[in-house]
Amino acid sequence: MMKKVGIIIGSSRPSRISPEIADWLKQRLSSDKFETEMIDLAKVNLPFLDEEEVPAKQEYKQKHSIEWSNKIKSLDAVVLLFPQYNWSFPAVLKNAVDYLAAEWKNKIVALVTYGSHGGLQAQMSFNMLAIGLKMQPTSVNPLLTINGQMFDENNHFKDINADFSAQAYKVELLKEELNHLL
Repeated sequence: MMKKVGIIIGSSRPSRISPEIADWLKQRLSSDKFETEMIDLAKVNLPFLDEEEVPAKQEYKQKHSIEWSNKIKSLDAVVLLFPQYNWSFPAVLKNAVDYLAAEWKNKIVALVTYGSHGGLQAQMSFNMLAIGLKMQPTSVNPLLTINGQMFDENNHFKDINADFSAQAYKVELLKEELNHLL
């Protein structure tokens, strides 16, 4: 059976650029060893954590919690794509992670962040969470640097392939690692 890798878009801001980056990322992660699935947290649309019990008990009552749990359990690995917001990662991603506990344990997790300095602080913030939930982080976690010259007047990449050409090797290394791990 083909292994499954979820690319989770960890931003829900209306003017976000993450869907364009996710499409670019999905193309570069294309492999004959695993299939990728896009999961957009803006579409998953989890309300602010509304379960009465702590996630560690896995006593989900809400339909959206059960569906989210089943989705994460169905994946062999996840690639979390998210921007750096105020020296950390977006609240929508924290909320999505907080819904679950056991589902994250031993889950292979890659971090792909972006920002004017690549999103290093966002990765550092997330790493504390990954350690606590006993996720299995990949050794390759690309940092994608963006700048204002990359975007047109509608806040879309002018040429994402050219813009990330110098950084594409990082994603190739991640694909090789996922091929090995899966």
